[in-house]
Amino acid sequence: MKRFLVRLGYLLLVLIVLAAAAAFWKRDEITRLLAVNTLFREDRIVTNFSNMDTLFYHTEMRTGAASPLPNGPAAPMPAGFDNWVADRRVTGLVVLHRGQIVHESYHLGTTGDDRRMSWSVAKSALSLLLGILHDEGVIPDLDAPVTDFVPALRGSAYRGVSIRQVAQMASGVAFNEDYHDFWSDINRMGRVLALGGSMDGFAIGQTERRGRPGDDWQYVSIDTHVLGMVLRGASGRSVIELMEERLFIPLGLERAPYFVTDGHGVAFVLGGLNLTTRDYARLGQLVAQGGAWQGRQIVPTAWIDESTVASAPGGVGYGYQGWLPADAEPGEVYARGVYGQFLWIDREREVVIAANGADRAFRQPGVLDSNVAMFRAIARGLAP
Repeated sequence: MKRFLVRLGYLLLVLIVLAAAAAFWKRDEITRLLAVNTLFREDRIVTNFSNMDTLFYHTEMRTGAASPLPNGPAAPMPAGFDNWVADRRVTGLVVLHRGQIVHESYHLGTTGDDRRMSWSVAKSALSLLLGILHDEGVIPDLDAPVTDFVPALRGSAYRGVSIRQVAQMASGVAFNEDYHDFWSDINRMGRVLALGGSMDGFAIGQTERRGRPGDDWQYVSIDTHVLGMVLRGASGRSVIELMEERLFIPLGLERAPYFVTDGHGVAFVLGGLNLTTRDYARLGQLVAQGGAWQGRQIVPTAWIDESTVASAPGGVGYGYQGWLPADAEPGEVYARGVYGQFLWIDREREVVIAANGADRAFRQPGVLDSNVAMFRAIARGLAP
């Protein structure tokens, strides 16, 4: 019996050593997986959203000398503004009128230097890049199948889906976007990202369809990754290189942006862009100015006009990777990401609002409407 206990003790010791060695060997993957599981926790969400480079694989990008973003006369904010900031857990807010800062504030311990996670605001940035490459003839036909540029998708649910359809979220691919379901597609994708897996492999592995391509609209985030695959396949370059060269260097950001990536260095284009709130405002101002910036046409005006109309099937107020509000007035368009990330653009009133947040109640009924109402109130207060 004594000999058995001794052997059992040695066995347990060996198992403990092996477990410790495995934990050490996989410590980075474990750290990122834990980060995913606690990313939105109430006591961590604000810090996490400003420090994604400490939690995930990422790639820094270059930018040119910071372009001017002058201060204008301070604008009074609408009634209920302070309560809205508190209720919506706003972390950063920059309001531009005619290209000048008329309001800038930071909350919940954050600063203007924080590079904040875009979440799905990144989708609208990718749309700008698509417009540039389309104008250059790199992607001449939006109605071409995505498989023309990404042959690896031929055996997936993306067979027969056009570039335009993935830009409009009308691919017909079945995808569960429920953040509260541990086993949903969006959460499984998050674990692939955290563990250093391949986002391309995840997209290629999508085999189920809910309907025919182009028949209806459904928000499918993996469509945006496929759009990124098309841009890479057509150009032979990474989205990070292209966005750096075509957008961020000519735009002149204040801080070097970065993309969260998978373990293969592929940009998490559907939500992994990180900029300061002021730099998000620059991106919105570029759209408000019809793609022109400091005397240079960065994005074709025709693309800004085409991509910001409600062209997606079903009358849902969606264009090419961007939103229009219900009963949209001329010139109103916006980008939005989970937990309170917004880029509101009113081209008619020459108003741009960049908002970042950590709003865990963002999906509750009425929250989106309250955000749109506040953005409209701010814009109309500046230009009735």
